[in-house]
Amino acid sequence: MERDVKGIILAGGAGTRLYPVTVGVSKQLLPVYNKPMIYYPLTVLMMAGIRDILLISTPHDLPRFKEVFRGCEKWGIRMSFAEQDRPRGLADAFIVGRDFIGEDPVALVLGDNLFFGHGLPDNLGRATARKNGATIFVHPVASPERYGIATFDASGRIVALVEKPKIPPSNMAVTGLYFYDNRVVDIAAKLKPSARGEIEITDVNIEYLEAGALHAEVLGRGFAWFDTGTHDSLLEASEFIRTIEHRQGLKIGSPEETAWRFGLINDSQLKALVQPISASEYGTYLNSLLKRN
Repeated sequence: MERDVKGIILAGGAGTRLYPVTVGVSKQLLPVYNKPMIYYPLTVLMMAGIRDILLISTPHDLPRFKEVFRGCEKWGIRMSFAEQDRPRGLADAFIVGRDFIGEDPVALVLGDNLFFGHGLPDNLGRATARKNGATIFVHPVASPERYGIATFDASGRIVALVEKPKIPPSNMAVTGLYFYDNRVVDIAAKLKPSARGEIEITDVNIEYLEAGALHAEVLGRGFAWFDTGTHDSLLEASEFIRTIEHRQGLKIGSPEETAWRFGLINDSQLKALVQPISASEYGTYLNSLLKRN
């Protein structure tokens, strides 16, 4: 029986690199131009066809996320919540979310990562369609020594992964978006913490690599990826979103529009979502979609 892909958004951490703006609010609830940061990774999972999503955050921040996503079933998705009481590494998401994942494949996206590109749904569709193995999304960067880096052979096959290399073998950074078959829950469970005391996602990916089961979706020219963990990157992401939206007259990272365009809700359901927010610029935009249709 074919199983649906589950989705996990990891939105934990203390946001210390963004201090003091994170004193009173989770990093992932900060605005990126005109929407909460968390909307952007959420809509990536929705574009991948994922409807069942688990959000993992701290005990302190989880009530705020529950409030943000109250009524999200009107977007055609199901949202669950789980606590991560302290940062234990990205791969800990598969331990915290083991019961949620069950026997299904799973996608993990980091709550502070933004992705944009015309062909992104195609990349996501290929990753979702793979029944076995793991898929990472890679993107060229100007400073590869700051990231986990993937190296490819002449045929485009991944041959190595290295974390923050002093002498980078390539400029292809591993982004915060990953797709795995169900083996990931057992792989994560048996990993030992690294020297910094965390269960590393790179160790999970290396396990798949050594088994010959690691694939890559390359986000090249025409794509943008932001890891909004610093003040500068947060501002850059906001400026990018503003520029694209103003130039094209389209919104990026709108759950309501994504649900509507991908057939999760119909015209009348979108109209009902717009009614309470019709006075806002955001509501006016969503209403305009119905008039154009």
